[in-house]
Parts: sequence; C-alpha cells; structure tokens
Amino acid sequence: MASETLDATPTQGIAQPVAKQPPPEKPMETRRRTHVILSFWFIVLILGLPIWWKTTSIYRADLPLERMLQWADGKACRPAFPLQISVRADSVADQEAHHLVRLTQHALDDLNDFPGHHLRLKFSPKLGRDTRDSTKQDADSVLTLNLTPGDANSAQLSPHSPVLDIVYASNSIPSLNSASSALAAYIANELQSIFSEEQSIISYLLSTSSMPSTARQQSLSQETTESLKKRTTRSLRYAPTYHLSFSLFTDGATPNTWDIDAAINEYMRPVLDVLRPIHNFTVDTQVQLYATPGVQSQVLNKEHLASFINAAEWPLSPSIGGAPTVNFVIFVGNQTIGSDDSRVENSQSWMIPQWGSVYLLHHPPSDEHVSTSALKQPLLMFGGHLLTLLGTPQSGSLPLRLSTLVRIRTTDLLLRASSSLGSLARLSPSLPSISIPRNVADGISSSLQHLEKACANLGGPEGLLHARIAEEEAERSFFEKSMVGQLYFPDEHKIAVYLPLLGPVGVPLILGLVNEIKNWIKRRKQKAQEAKEKKGQ
Repeated sequence: MASETLDATPTQGIAQPVAKQPPPEKPMETRRRTHVILSFWFIVLILGLPIWWKTTSIYRADLPLERMLQWADGKACRPAFPLQISVRADSVADQEAHHLVRLTQHALDDLNDFPGHHLRLKFSPKLGRDTRDSTKQDADSVLTLNLTPGDANSAQLSPHSPVLDIVYASNSIPSLNSASSALAAYIANELQSIFSEEQSIISYLLSTSSMPSTARQQSLSQETTESLKKRTTRSLRYAPTYHLSFSLFTDGATPNTWDIDAAINEYMRPVLDVLRPIHNFTVDTQVQLYATPGVQSQVLNKEHLASFINAAEWPLSPSIGGAPTVNFVIFVGNQTIGSDDSRVENSQSWMIPQWGSVYLLHHPPSDEHVSTSALKQPLLMFGGHLLTLLGTPQSGSLPLRLSTLVRIRTTDLLLRASSSLGSLARLSPSLPSISIPRNVADGISSSLQHLEKACANLGGPEGLLHARIAEEEAERSFFEKSMVGQLYFPDEHKIAVYLPLLGPVGVPLILGLVNEIKNWIKRRKQKAQEAKEKKGQ
C-alpha cells in the first residue's frame, strides 16, 4: 500500500505538455497576404469579367419588330388590285357611251363581292388616224372592251390578245335619262365571269395566310375551296428560274436519236416566250436506252401511275444551279393508260404534281429516230402541263391568264414574305440567347421596303419584281446560319462548358477571400479586447 502511494505522488506533480504555438504573424506579412488576395480579385472583377462579357456577349441588331408584326397581321397592307378596263365604242355617241360606262360600272360594283379586286372601266376615245396614241392609252389596261352594233347581245374573248368583243343590239344603248340598262348588266356579268377565277384564287390565298379574318374579303364555297387547294398542291412554288429537263426513255435499243431541239423551238418555245416576263428557263435533254419503268404492266391503271417513274435507275436531273427542275419524260414502249370509263379513250400522258409530266409515245420498233412531227403532240401536251404546274389559271385567253398569274404570284410572295417577317419578329424576343447579325437587320429593312413597293403595285408586273425580292430577303434573314445554329444550344451546354473552368479557379479564390475576412474579423476583435483592457487598467 505504501509503495503504491509513493508511485502515485510523483505522477501527479508532472506538468502536462503545452502545444507549441506558431510565432505571431508580422503586420507586414498580413498586409502582403491581403494585398495578394485583393489583387487576384481585382484582376478577376476589373479585367477578367469585362473581357469575358465583351468576348462572349451576343450581338443582337435592332429589328423593327412592330412593323414586321404589322405586315404579318395584315395591318400594313390590305391587298388591292386596281384593274383598268378600256371601253371602246366607236359606233356610239360620246355622251351615250360615257353614260353606258357609268351604268356598267355601277352594275359591276354591285356584282363584285371582293372589294380588294377593283375593276375600273375607262372610256377610250374613238380611234383616229394615229393609232399609236390609242395604243399608249391602253398600255395600263388589262383588258380592252370593244362594242360593236349587231342583231343581239353576244360576247367573245380573243384567244390571242386581251380583247373582249361585245356585240350589242342597236336598240339596247341606254338613253341619257335611264337609271339602268340591260346591256350594262350584260357587260358587267361578262366581265365578272372573266375575272371570277382570279378573285377566287386571291381570296383563297388570303384565307390560308396568317392574316386575320378581316382581310379575307370573299367567302368561298366548299367545292371551290377544295378545287383551289388541289390547284395549289399541284403547282410548283414560285421561282424566278426553272430548269426544264426533257428525257427520252426507251425499253430497248431503239429509238436512240430524236429531233428534240427543233421540236422545242417549234412547239415549246412560244410558250416559254410568253412566260419570259414572269420566269426564266434553262433547258437540257437526254436519251436513256434499256430503261425499265417501275411498273411492267402493259395497261396502266390509276394506281400504277404514281410508281411508273423508276427514280432509282433513271438519271433524272436534280435541281441545277439552285433552280427547281421540271421533268418532261417521253417513254417509248407498248404501254397504255387504261380507264374504267368506256366513254373515255385511253390517254397517253399524265402530270405529276410539283414534278413534271410523262408521255407514253407509241413508236414503230424499227425506227431508230424520233422525228419532229412525232414530238409535236408530246411537246404541246408538255406546254399545257407546264402552264398548270406554274399555277396558271384555267379559264380565259392566254394573255389574260398570264396577267392573272402575275397578280397571283405577287400576292403569294407578298403573303409569304409577311409571314416570314412575322415569324422572325415573334422568335427574336422569345429566344434572347440567339444572335441577330447586322446582315439580318439589313435584309429585313430591304424586305420591308420592297414589300411597300409591291403593295403599291399589286396590279402590275413591277409588283411581282418587288414581291420576289422581298420574299428572298425575308427567307434569307429567317434562315440565317448563325441564328439557326444557336436555336439548338440550350443553357445546360453553357454550364457544362464553364463549370470545369470556373471550379478550379473559383474555389481557391473564394476560400482565400473567406479566410481573409475571418482573420480580419478576428484581428478586429483582438484589438477591441486589448483596447478594453487598457481602459480597465
């Protein structure tokens, strides 16, 4: 027991070891560490962030969003087509002729339920010796109305010129005191019938556009709407230039030559020349031997026509130089097109919507050459199909159909340009992360300028030129490469790019700043405690 006590006593008197503290930090070293940390943050905040912001900021050119939306909503332009019709009545006194024109105009206004389509009659003076002056007077007219006396009222539209010949009974000229006239009503009905298809097509285009219902001026029947829908689906989209490809395919070794150049110049060139003010055309030809069609049946039914073209093996020309291609194929073989209707003879051609036309040519197997005369019927058929594919109206004389085509295409391009501008105006604010280059703003400004000019000249060929430029500029601006690429760059990708860079750099900076703040607070407390103790002494 004593030994245990002696052993415990010295243990209780031994002092516990005290942890050795580091020497106090000198004030100069504290300031140096503070200056180092603050210098890093100074570089980050004053130099790094502005440079990063400048180099990564997205340039967004100012766009006239309000004007763009006004065009898209139909508030900037209400399509109106002022069509002037010259009236010539050499056998009627001037006063009576003026009165007949006024009565006809009133009857025409009553019949017209499409206010955007203005048919305006203009009395032309009697022809004098200098016929050149009369030609100048009718230069702005889409139609010339000739009144000649006869036995009964009749009307005939010239197939080669925009001239409507009206034969009237001698006693049908209204007196100066009459408020109505049967002849005026008859003329108004004829004019309304001539331009009814154009009115329906333009009204349909307006109804299918993004414009509000207030811009749709004419109600169309369900049957008319379906017919116009098929016509729109069948026709090609407007382009200033089309590439025409004429191909001769045969299932054997003959025929192997054809007079296609002479046939095109004789039968196809007149159609291309009248279309020249609206479209340009380039032409190429080819011959393909041992060409197997997609359908081997000798009698082709309606179901076979869609798969007749053997696109996998036939070298059909694609779009060349950016221009859409219209294919015209002549196939020499023993196939015919059957019909379920016994009253209808078997046809030899059919049209493929937005693609071209096919003609089945029956040619003697022994003849190695296809002459110009043998190509007459196919090329005449191709000419008619080309007009249909370009969206030409079905009724009326060819000059009137082409002038109508100009106004229809102008309306279509104007509506498409307005729709593109509206889409871009709605897309820009909803996606603030996409850039808007300066060339996009310049293209939109150019498109708006040409849209205004096109709206002011909807009735003439000048409007088509401005509408085409406006549509091209609007489409080019909407599908700008730098904008389209950023549409598919979400914010998650930015986080994935910046996080590996900011993590290793940001963590030491933030921790160093936090520790320095803690040390500063600790030093402040120590100084306050020391000052308090001095006051107590």
